[in-house]
Amino acid sequence: MDLGLKGKRALVMGGAKGLGRSIADALAAEGTVLTISGRDSAAMEKAAGELKALGAPAVTVVQADVSSGAEMDKLADAAVAAMGGVDILVLNHGGPPVCTASDMKEEDLVKWFQNIVVSPIRITMRLMPAMRAQKYGRVIVVGSSGMQHPIPTLALSNTLRASIWAWLKTLSAEVAADGVTMNILAPGSILTDRITQTAAVRAQKAGVSVEEEVARAGKEVPAGRIGQPQEYGPMGAFLAGTTGAYITGTMVRVDGGRVRSML
Repeated sequence: MDLGLKGKRALVMGGAKGLGRSIADALAAEGTVLTISGRDSAAMEKAAGELKALGAPAVTVVQADVSSGAEMDKLADAAVAAMGGVDILVLNHGGPPVCTASDMKEEDLVKWFQNIVVSPIRITMRLMPAMRAQKYGRVIVVGSSGMQHPIPTLALSNTLRASIWAWLKTLSAEVAADGVTMNILAPGSILTDRITQTAAVRAQKAGVSVEEEVARAGKEVPAGRIGQPQEYGPMGAFLAGTTGAYITGTMVRVDGGRVRSML
């Protein structure tokens, strides 16, 4: 299937590792020009070489910290300068620490509100006018199943990601007629560093190994296992391409059936 992505220009935040990398891999294989961002320069340089080998015509690396609004402006400007524009924006960032709702602290809420809500909105609104003017744009949020089915140990994530979901749902209706789509790509349990970290916390409490906890978590998924990153990214490429032109304002789950809701 031709997704219509050859020569399109994508900015993938957190594109060197994890779920961001899985989307970057899928876009590279379709011939998309890429800019990836993150804080680990060495990891990004390594990823850039691997993405070129997969088929990306060019890959630009930009060091940027999602906790800073000014750095989001710098990232947007650098991506535009490197690629001549941004057609596809993948909003992705690290997740907040494990905690229950009873244990949430105000300072953590304020800190992570910047990372999860303010910075993604800021960079989107900096790039959105050009997308609307050219009548083509794709915004994909790397989400969480906790947006629909709150995860007990990820109360900060549940709370703040709900805000970005509400914003996306609102803005997507405003820009749809201009050829811009906005969607959330929600993973369930996909084997990334984040899953390993949260499993380690639960494993310590249960007195078992991390491997045992990961296996146990996989059994809770209807598919019977934890998903692999390469099973997540291709759906991002589908949404980014011409194939996703009539899909907007929605959440697409890649979760092995974990979320049982029909909505």
